Amino acid sequence: MRVWSHSHLLFPLGAKRRYPLSKYGLLRARVAAAGLDVVEPDAIPWLAVEATHDPHFVWRMRRGALTVREERVLGLPWSGELVTRTLHGIAGTVGAARDALDVGVGAMLGGGTHHAGRATARGYCMFNDVAIATRVLRREGRARRVMVVDCDVHQGDGTAELLGPDVDAFALSVQCERNFPFARIASDLDVELPAGTGDEAYVDALASALDAAFGAFGVPDLVFYVAGADPWEGDALGRLALTKAGLAARDELVLGRCRALDVPVCVTLAGGYAPDVVDTVDIHAATIAVAAASAGAGAITDRTPARPSARPRAGRPRA
Repeated sequence: MRVWSHSHLLFPLGAKRRYPLSKYGLLRARVAAAGLDVVEPDAIPWLAVEATHDPHFVWRMRRGALTVREERVLGLPWSGELVTRTLHGIAGTVGAARDALDVGVGAMLGGGTHHAGRATARGYCMFNDVAIATRVLRREGRARRVMVVDCDVHQGDGTAELLGPDVDAFALSVQCERNFPFARIASDLDVELPAGTGDEAYVDALASALDAAFGAFGVPDLVFYVAGADPWEGDALGRLALTKAGLAARDELVLGRCRALDVPVCVTLAGGYAPDVVDTVDIHAATIAVAAASAGAGAITDRTPARPSARPRAGRPRA
């Protein structure tokens, strides 16, 4: 298995010090040292972005014509470097999705920009890589029916907005209740977990949600797995209480379920805001280790986390 990375492309953070820009380079070094091939994507064409997002919104993002409020909602200062990095990141997700369809598993060391809506950039997400990749793959005739399994601690509101009306897409989002975004856009299946939820209850709820999602939608052509590191107990923006072992068990559950159903999986990494960025890198590296093992490429870490027990419970589909 190879992985895609845009970590070589940086942008000015200004006063936005909370954004963990350094994690991408650290993670790339970690997986490269483990022997995985790292590929740098080219930029996605603007036409591919405009096919998913509102063209006037894209025009303004392209030129930096944001209002003060729009830049505040994005959470990052606009710059040409940010736009360039975003386009390369989207292409990385597209490349990882193609890899998944070719060999079973693909991974982008970033991506999962699930807050970006049709005409709104939110929560560090300028454009929605998963929605754009879905449209690209359909145009290529590679995949039609897609499922998003979003395990970032924050709800995938932009993905819900963009894919919600799509009968050939299913968005499952497992998140902490009463956390950003505070105005939800309903996914096909949202699982709201109370603050403080730990390993066993989380894996329990996720197993049940996967049962409900595959039961309602059937077996898709491709799963996009948004594997946020921010459900970790020490995350500054998370409010859940998963250990690193619990997060690895989460990854094993999602990838194992897809492997059992013979469904290709494209892994994206989304958020992670640990006070010490090394903790976030540890979690992301463990996710890539599980993905590599699933693809038969061996492990990145030499530890095998213990998996919490799980008891299936009934999922609650959207009304």
